[in-house]
Amino acid sequence: MQKFPQLLATCVAAVMATSAFALTPAEQKAEKDRISADYKAAVAHCKTMNGNAKDVCEKEAKGHEKVALAELDYKKDASESNRYKAAKARADAGYDVATEKCDDQSGNAKDVCKKDAKAAHVKALEAAKVAEVRNEPNANPASKAADVSAVRREADKNVREADYKAAAERCDALSGDAKDKCVADAKRRFGQ
Repeated sequence: MQKFPQLLATCVAAVMATSAFALTPAEQKAEKDRISADYKAAVAHCKTMNGNAKDVCEKEAKGHEKVALAELDYKKDASESNRYKAAKARADAGYDVATEKCDDQSGNAKDVCKKDAKAAHVKALEAAKVAEVRNEPNANPASKAADVSAVRREADKNVREADYKAAAERCDALSGDAKDKCVADAKRRFGQ
């Protein structure tokens, strides 16, 4: 019987904590307006630039806006789905900026840069997927552990594959036996 008051107190505290972090409609609108104003100011700043620096600046501005909106959605509804969407928005924004920065390079260096950006993007997305499954409510701990394990195995496979592609792209700068050895080392290192 002593556990019931503790359970009740815990539930009341959780409800109060949730409501303390929830945004009112007025706060949501104010936050959206602030995000929009920040985006417009960033784009205006980008217009003072030229070339690829301008393109990078615009990607950064758009990325900040997408991330801020996804985080606002998470503040409104702190579900795992919204947490994943915010993590995905961060990963996508980082990838967009990184690939745009690669345009300053040429040849194999540009290809390597893009593969590295893709590998970082895959790592971030897979980490978000694992976190989403790990944090999902599930009544059966054994089932949840199996789900997390399966998602983690798939994530590890996808990350190794992306890392291998980046390493193999670096090998393209070489020729002959050096290239063959480089590719073989990459295959061995990333289990491909």
